[in-house]
Amino acid sequence: MEAVKGAVEVEQKTSNPVTNIALDTVRIGKQALVFVSTRQSAEKAAEEIGNHLKLKGEKLTSLAEEALHALSRPTRQCERLARCIKGGAAFHHSGLTAKQRQLIEDNFRSGAIKIICCTPTLAAGVDLPAFRAVIRDLKRFSERSGYGYSGSNWIPVLEYLQMTGRAGRPRFDSEGQAVIVAGTESEEEELTERYIRGEPEDIFSKLAVEPVLRTYLLSLISTGMVGNRKEVMGFFSRTFWSHQYKDFKQLEKILDKMLLLLEEWEFISRSGNKGTNRDAPDCAFGQMPNCTAAPSMSSAGDKLRLSGEVSTFGSGNEFMSASEIKNEVVKPTLLGARVAQLYLDPLTAHEIIVGLRKATAKKISEPMPFQLLQLLSSTLEMRPLLKVKVRELEDFQAILAEHGGMLLVEEPSMFEDGYDEFLASVKTAKFFDEWIDEKDEEYLLEKYGIRPGEIHAKLGSADWLLYSAAELAKLMRLQPLLKYVAKLRFRVEHGIKEELLPLTQLRGIGRVRARKLFDNRIRNLADVKKADTPTLTQILGSGKLALDIKQQLGEKTEVVKEGKRKGQINLKDYGE
Repeated sequence: MEAVKGAVEVEQKTSNPVTNIALDTVRIGKQALVFVSTRQSAEKAAEEIGNHLKLKGEKLTSLAEEALHALSRPTRQCERLARCIKGGAAFHHSGLTAKQRQLIEDNFRSGAIKIICCTPTLAAGVDLPAFRAVIRDLKRFSERSGYGYSGSNWIPVLEYLQMTGRAGRPRFDSEGQAVIVAGTESEEEELTERYIRGEPEDIFSKLAVEPVLRTYLLSLISTGMVGNRKEVMGFFSRTFWSHQYKDFKQLEKILDKMLLLLEEWEFISRSGNKGTNRDAPDCAFGQMPNCTAAPSMSSAGDKLRLSGEVSTFGSGNEFMSASEIKNEVVKPTLLGARVAQLYLDPLTAHEIIVGLRKATAKKISEPMPFQLLQLLSSTLEMRPLLKVKVRELEDFQAILAEHGGMLLVEEPSMFEDGYDEFLASVKTAKFFDEWIDEKDEEYLLEKYGIRPGEIHAKLGSADWLLYSAAELAKLMRLQPLLKYVAKLRFRVEHGIKEELLPLTQLRGIGRVRARKLFDNRIRNLADVKKADTPTLTQILGSGKLALDIKQQLGEKTEVVKEGKRKGQINLKDYGE
């Protein structure tokens, strides 16, 4: 994409330059993506552009209705999106449901929607017919740097290039225009120097990130790609990470630390080390005396806490000769192999295992959903967590007090670095707790600031983690916990109280319809069988669904068609 020679005149119809550029884009018969830094900004910008575009047509009206009713009960966000689409614009971010995002992308491709205001998530992996990419925000608020809050920072040049690359896609246009919005001449000069003439940042290997390294190392061992320490080092010596790092002696130390962690977490066994029992199957089930420790990495990632004593990573090999270390056989335990198959970060798997063992040790006959939800919310896979605001601090500390001593994750001191994250895990668990208490998306948006798309992303992560927890509990022979994990998984999937579990087993019955049936004294499958079809039709608002439910329960229900006498048509005609 080449820079446009000369100035492009844009009519100043409003006081907002981004809106003026959007209106001009539509005037010349083209489409545009407007990149902003936050979801709220995307919604506001789309609403303003839609109000000025004022495009009309049955297609846009139909699309607006579809976007509005993407959820069983439309939220304020759904209503706002529908208003934008009616005018020919839309917003796009992670807070939308998958159905809404797909609807917007498909109809931008078809040309029905002219402008999309979006966050940078739309910059990667999407091929859309945008003639212009308008980049309004080149700074983004960063919550934390290494020390405290860092405020607003420039986005990377690579990200800028990714956004500009959305303009003028070869399949749709012969050229494209990328527009940076600058407020002053001095800002224009700075942005030109920083981004248009700037050099992209270096790319770094993701293996340097601990969760990635842990996961890949366990996968390599579990699949038999490497079978001893020498092969482990040989494999990683040929990676891009090693090429960048240069000092492979230091990388060997890092890999040895990871191997020791995986061993202490009972995911691998190493046959050469004489200092520790290596009986893999027994250790995998936590039955050996030395398997009762629950080690955890410090924030610096360089020490283990074992039985109250601090031990350095290197101590595991102190009884081995150099040749023994080099040829040490490395094998996965049954537990480690299953963790690799589940695509879990080994640290997450370890934290879940420790939590489940803690529930068993405390002889908790039936863990409360909140305990399990808070355990899952403490994992890396559940991030980003819902942050606790200053005005909410007392509320969530009260929730902590209510569950005092019963949580499966140890509460840190409020003066420790991890306390804010711990409190965020409590808030995230409370969000899940309210979801299974049948609170709807609008309520959750108002109370937690979490949008429908984010809700369903979190539910997907929770489903995966609960399934993984059940699989790990099976291997550890913690059968008493299995039914509670399975029950909670089903409740999270449907967003229901426990009393609705029987009804939601029926195909086509979700949380809303199940609640209608329950409130009308149809509370289990036996009650559904007793109820006649007209009663079910009246409650559910659909005769077709009522008949389908009866069919699911094995009843032969006759269907009456117009122009036929009652009894002439049976279920073989159903659905025609």
